[in-house]
Amino acid sequence: MARRLTDFTGQPITEGTVGVYPSRQGNTVRQSEGVVRQISMIRDDRGRSHPELLVQPTGRDSGHIQRKTRKVVSVAAEHFAVTGYTSPDAA
Repeated sequence: MARRLTDFTGQPITEGTVGVYPSRQGNTVRQSEGVVRQISMIRDDRGRSHPELLVQPTGRDSGHIQRKTRKVVSVAAEHFAVTGYTSPDAA
């Protein structure tokens, strides 16, 4: 039986899940909202597997400087928190 991937609150992370993750903007860190496009496992140099998420940013970010690109980014699953929205348009 495979383990279910969840965030720190216990909410399941699946493809299509909307959530937030930390991202860099210059010399600061902000919260960015994104949609999970793909879930994969990566292996570190010690041979341990860790879940990695490919996330498509929605354009909603904390801070006053607008995001320049909506390029898909990879995020460690431990840094992703599910917002509870079913679609990026619901807010």
